[in-house]
Amino acid sequence: MASLNFSRLTMIMSMTLFVLIIVGSANAQLSTSFYSSSCPKLSSTVQSTMQSAISKEARIGASILRLFFHDCFVNGCDGSILLDDTSNFTGEKNANPNRNSARGFEVIDNIKTAVENVCPGVVSCADILAIAAADSVAILGGPTWNVKLGRRDAKTASQSAANTAIPAPTSNLNTLTSMFSAVGLSSKDLVTLSGAHTIGQARCTTFRARIYNETNIDTSFASTRQSNCPSTSGSGDNNLAPLDLQTPTSFDNNYFKNLVQNKGLLHSDQQLFNGGSTNSIVSGYSTNPSSFSSDFAAAMIKMGDISPLTGSNGEIRKNCRKAN
Repeated sequence: MASLNFSRLTMIMSMTLFVLIIVGSANAQLSTSFYSSSCPKLSSTVQSTMQSAISKEARIGASILRLFFHDCFVNGCDGSILLDDTSNFTGEKNANPNRNSARGFEVIDNIKTAVENVCPGVVSCADILAIAAADSVAILGGPTWNVKLGRRDAKTASQSAANTAIPAPTSNLNTLTSMFSAVGLSSKDLVTLSGAHTIGQARCTTFRARIYNETNIDTSFASTRQSNCPSTSGSGDNNLAPLDLQTPTSFDNNYFKNLVQNKGLLHSDQQLFNGGSTNSIVSGYSTNPSSFSSDFAAAMIKMGDISPLTGSNGEIRKNCRKAN
């Protein structure tokens, strides 16, 4: 009887271990040292190309960071946002959140070419985007982190998924919270990652309603923004304004200082500091830049873990714009 119980216990423990291995396998193959032997020059190659791109246009760093965010939220961090439309599928580039705003694809192309020159057929476009996003933050003065690698590239993309999975700038706090929760990110992650809006620009069409119709906005700030964003829809829709009025090309905590002063450019930005559950997190980051920096690095690693393709899933694209 004792030996029978021991056998059952052994079997249960084995099954439990098997389940744990299976559940953990999605991210188990992501590693900061994934290419250390197969492509030792990867990091320096991406960084030098990214540095060159930002030297030409500081805004491109924010654009690359946004590409990574929009990639990860749609079926995971799989490089699907980089795919052009084909006869078999309509991709993500012209989805509502990306049309006329997603940019930096040529920079990823340049990095891919440079990486292929040093280690052909080894590094995925999904990983290149992840590294480029991290380099963008660091080059613009933000935190650094060791990027987990080993993602493979999707062979297809979904415009409909992009239309539903990426939070809109008109979203309220409860919508933002639920959309982040859907991909395993907490309300704190929501606030932390929104801090990426310390860099970059937004189009008039994304903040027009806020600067003309909302009351939880600093009046002088609204007037400043109205000067380059006409109230009539269709007029000046693509005129740009910095998401952070103070230091739009420096990665710092001024975004949160702006929110405390009701100077958030997007409706979704100011929702983070509007009497709701995330007020205290915003307040904390507005006075503690080191806390924001360390939390941002951790949240980026967490976001980079969203549903990667690993092992034999997906592929290593030769050209980031099309499946092999």
